[in-house]
Amino acid sequence: MNPLQPAIDRYTELVGDSPTGVWAGPGRVNLIGEHTDYNDGFVMPFALQHAALVAAGVRDDDQVVVDSLDLSETHTVALDDLTPFDAPDAPERRWSDYLLGCVWALREAGHAVGGVTLVLSSDVPVGAGLSSSAAIECAVVGALCDLFDLDISPMDRAKLARVAENAYVGAPTGLLDQAASTLCTLGHTLFLDCRSLETRQIPIDLAAAGLEILVLDTKTPHSHVDGEYAERRATCERAAAILGVPALRDVDDLGSALRVLAAEADNDRLVKRVRHVVTENDRVLEAIEVADSGDLTKLAPLLDASHASMRDDFEITVPTVDLAVETVRDAGALGARMTGGGFGGCIIALCREGEGEGIGQRVAAAFAEAGFGAPVWFTATPAEGARRLA
Repeated sequence: MNPLQPAIDRYTELVGDSPTGVWAGPGRVNLIGEHTDYNDGFVMPFALQHAALVAAGVRDDDQVVVDSLDLSETHTVALDDLTPFDAPDAPERRWSDYLLGCVWALREAGHAVGGVTLVLSSDVPVGAGLSSSAAIECAVVGALCDLFDLDISPMDRAKLARVAENAYVGAPTGLLDQAASTLCTLGHTLFLDCRSLETRQIPIDLAAAGLEILVLDTKTPHSHVDGEYAERRATCERAAAILGVPALRDVDDLGSALRVLAAEADNDRLVKRVRHVVTENDRVLEAIEVADSGDLTKLAPLLDASHASMRDDFEITVPTVDLAVETVRDAGALGARMTGGGFGGCIIALCREGEGEGIGQRVAAAFAEAGFGAPVWFTATPAEGARRLA
């Protein structure tokens, strides 16, 4: 069956006519560069083959109708009733906010967006650190731009999608997820300077190097609207203020910075958080050099060091994630780390081609022995960013 057909059929059932089109927004894996984005730092994601699909069309009234094929739920909200999370009369947050927030964000930015029907279907794992929310947002923003003839650049589309997540949903994420979903290209990782918004498409031919990337979902859900993510961001902002720099990206003498922070209250926490961000930025820049050299096996120690930093300094890993990383290394992976915002979700492992499946099986056995639920896994190849499919 055409993978677009279920969304098309559901739209037709709701509206009585075919959708104008179907748009896709992919999930993403962050190869390296975690919690650096909101510190004005560097990231290096690539888009996944998994994507959110949105069948969409313009309505002749002022209603926004959003439907989830996967949840079998439909919600209808009038354009004037779209309410961000921090409004006094804001309703309880739910999945539909990721779609409604995009309509709200474009209208807040002055774009002429009217009533619309949006039918969502997605195979991006939810709560796994693969940016299922950004995938939805970027598919919806793409649909709205085409439906209402809006000339908005790809980077500005990513920014508007982030506004939807930050200001409407209330999740304090950086630009990484939306930029990756919008800007990534087939066969490349995306280098993004989160301050200048300079980008570079970096070819990464895993097959030619005899390698593959295993993505393993520990099935430990996480959520960016939980307090831990916001606490990490607030701590980084506090540290930057103490150090007198605009953002932690501007720390150019780590040793000196850590000595200053050691004199502060709550110094251990400040020292650890800053050390992670500064060294993680360095690892992203090293990863670019490795990719340019063509010897992708040299990514392995960078992945290992990134995980150790997230575990020990940023303190965002959990037992399932740490066991998965330890197990894939013991099973023959060249290097591995958690990917995503933390507190659950996925790991990635750089493996020799053809070995990922067996390594995943080893993790499943280790999880069973530890009494954890069964993980799921797949091998990932860099895919295309947000686009219209039909």
